[in-house]
Amino acid sequence: MLRSLLPYFKNKFVLVTIAFLVWISFFDHNNIISQVKRLRGLKILKQQKEYYIDEIERNKIESDALKFDTASLERLAREKYLMKKDNEDIFIIIDK
Repeated sequence: MLRSLLPYFKNKFVLVTIAFLVWISFFDHNNIISQVKRLRGLKILKQQKEYYIDEIERNKIESDALKFDTASLERLAREKYLMKKDNEDIFIIIDK
């Protein structure tokens, strides 16, 4: 089998083509390994973009609710900043 392929490897164009493919595949700056890493990084960045777009939408809705609804503003103040009315007591329960 090797003898049947030997005439092809004596051709300089075939050798140059093989050398070019090896160079592009492994030694070049844009080799296969780098391309795979970049594609993985791009996938992660797209996921992060979707996450942040969703977060922005959620924060806009929450911001609008705080601007126009006093009940949601009071709820936020009580839950996040532990504010209370003058005649109330706050009990904080910590789950372990």
